[in-house]
Amino acid sequence: MTALPASPLAWCHLLLGLALAAWTLLFLFRIVLTWYPQVDLAKGAMRVVGAPTEPLLAPTRRLIQPIGGVDVAPVVWVGLLSLARELLVGQQGLLTLWMQRAAQGG
Repeated sequence: MTALPASPLAWCHLLLGLALAAWTLLFLFRIVLTWYPQVDLAKGAMRVVGAPTEPLLAPTRRLIQPIGGVDVAPVVWVGLLSLARELLVGQQGLLTLWMQRAAQGG
């Protein structure tokens, strides 16, 4: 079992990584839910998926129209979030490298 992060930078790295992973997972759920148009994302437990994703999807849908009747906006956001996660907290991400540099004392 690993120890909890000690520095504020390590906490930021951990929390940002978890938040980006959770948001990506929500958009993946949205992709699957596009196959079931009868599901109402404003009711019940589906609000957990709909509320955090719809504010980003609505403007994206205005920019990128459905292709062949398929909503590609969630796919775009999965790609963008994956890119952001890799650039920030991935193995060679900015926060990861910054943390390593701080641990080396330089």
